[in-house]
Amino acid sequence: MSPSLDAGGELLAIRPPLQQRSRDAWNRVLAAGVGILEDGGYEAFTIAAVCQRAQVPPRAIYARAASKDALFLAVYDHAMARIRTEHTVFDDDRPWHELFADQVVAKVVREVAGIFFRHAALLRAVVLISGAHPEVYRRGSREVHALGDKFTARLLSTGGTDQPEPAVRAAFDVVFSALVVRTAYGPGFATPETDDEQFVRSLTEIVHGYLLRR
Repeated sequence: MSPSLDAGGELLAIRPPLQQRSRDAWNRVLAAGVGILEDGGYEAFTIAAVCQRAQVPPRAIYARAASKDALFLAVYDHAMARIRTEHTVFDDDRPWHELFADQVVAKVVREVAGIFFRHAALLRAVVLISGAHPEVYRRGSREVHALGDKFTARLLSTGGTDQPEPAVRAAFDVVFSALVVRTAYGPGFATPETDDEQFVRSLTEIVHGYLLRR
C-alpha cells in the first residue's frame, strides 16, 4: 500500500506521552521503527511489526499515533534528530583552522560521506520512499538544506576555497547527489564499483578540482 499523501492535520499528529512509563514505551516504539526501516525498508514497516519488535500492545501506538503514516513520520523525525547531532562536527572552529585549504575540502567531503556510511541502511529506506511520499520529501529537503548550509559555511569561513557561495553550494550538490545514488542503489549502480575509501577519494578530487582551481 502506498503511503498517505496527507501532509498535515490530525492524521499525522503525535500525542506525546506524559508519564515516564509511557515515554519509555514510546521510545522503544521509535527505536523499533528505526530498526525495521534499517532491516527491511518501508515495505517492512507495519504497526504489527513495530509492536512485536518494541514489545508493546497496539494500543500503546494508537494512543500516540492515529495512523501508520503518523507513526512512520514520528520514527523518521526521531532518526533524523539522531543523525543531526553529527552535524556538529562542522561547528567547532578549532580543528578546522589548523588545516590547509585542500585539507579542509577533504575533511568536509569525508564528514558528509561518513554520515551516509554510518546510516546507510536507514538512509536507503528514506531515499527510496521520499519520491513517493511528499511529506518525507518535504522534511528531507529541510534536512538536506541544513546540512548544505553547514558544509558551505565551513568551507567559506575556514578558507577552504576562494570561490563564491553558489559554487560551494554546487559542490555540496555534487557530493550529496553522488552519496544518495550510492546509498540508495549500491556502489556499482552509476559507476564501476569501488570501496568506500576509494569513492571518497574520487569525490574529494572532484571537489578539489572545482573549488581550488586557479
